Amino acid sequence: MSAPTARIPRYELHCHLDGSVRPGTVADLAREQGIILDRPVQDLVVAPAHCGSLTTFLTYIDLPLQVLQTPDALARTARELVEDWKADGVVYGEVRFAPQLHGRHGMTPDEAVQAVAAGLAQGRAATSVGTGLLLCCLRHQSPDESLAVAETALRHQDVVAGLDLAGDEALYTAQPHRAAFDLAHSAGLPCTVHAGEAAGPESMWDAIDVLGARRIGHGVRCTADTALLKRLRTDRIALEMCPTSNAQTGAVPSLTDHPATPLLTDGLPVTISTDTRTTSATTLQREFEALRQATGWTSQHEVLAQENAAQASFSPRNVQ
Repeated sequence: MSAPTARIPRYELHCHLDGSVRPGTVADLAREQGIILDRPVQDLVVAPAHCGSLTTFLTYIDLPLQVLQTPDALARTARELVEDWKADGVVYGEVRFAPQLHGRHGMTPDEAVQAVAAGLAQGRAATSVGTGLLLCCLRHQSPDESLAVAETALRHQDVVAGLDLAGDEALYTAQPHRAAFDLAHSAGLPCTVHAGEAAGPESMWDAIDVLGARRIGHGVRCTADTALLKRLRTDRIALEMCPTSNAQTGAVPSLTDHPATPLLTDGLPVTISTDTRTTSATTLQREFEALRQATGWTSQHEVLAQENAAQASFSPRNVQ
């Protein structure tokens, strides 16, 4: 792992737990659970530079999700993520996961949340890195399932910092999940929504106007809509951009075409994250290096992006 350069305090707002499990940990957990791997673990959990679609990209999370079906596995993975943040110069990181996906062996969503929160607490104690935990509703699941995720979040507001909607917005709209997000808003729980990744500006308008998102996950397809750009700038709706992942999934044609640098220069509240540290084989350090090489990113851009992320974070009380 590359060592951070100048010690600009780093904030990561968009990081999926199941896409950030260390390959060695996936191998350990598979061995402990009697799961036979037919290929080297690296081939199973690290996606190629160009997957062609979000659907293909997500297949590289199948194995990590398979081994994350016990409280001990979730706690270990969360603790190790905080350690990885520390090595990457991160002073505050938010991790998100869908607790409803971890019940294959009987673990309840409440138990899953408690396990991840325990691992984060262990990591904070060892590193002094601040953490926030977000729960994900999933677009392809039913409104009732999303409502149950929101209810789980509210039962654990002592450790849950926000609610998210993840999934392919080109296939599934936001409207069916409105009740879950209305419930979160009624309890003062902030929300972010994946949009403008697999679909265009209309998905971002829905995230803002239907679900009340304070942040947008990815949002790279906003550039063609001047009214949307004005709304994002005026309301300071942060964009959680993940350059390597965005190129892998085809959300942008290549890193050279990534809009983070020009949007940040134009005053949009752009932030930079990894999305999936393992699936994308990346760190924040590598993201910034890639942007420098491809788009003219500078240290001034990094400072501004970190200021944006600090202001947009959902759980500043946990910053150590």
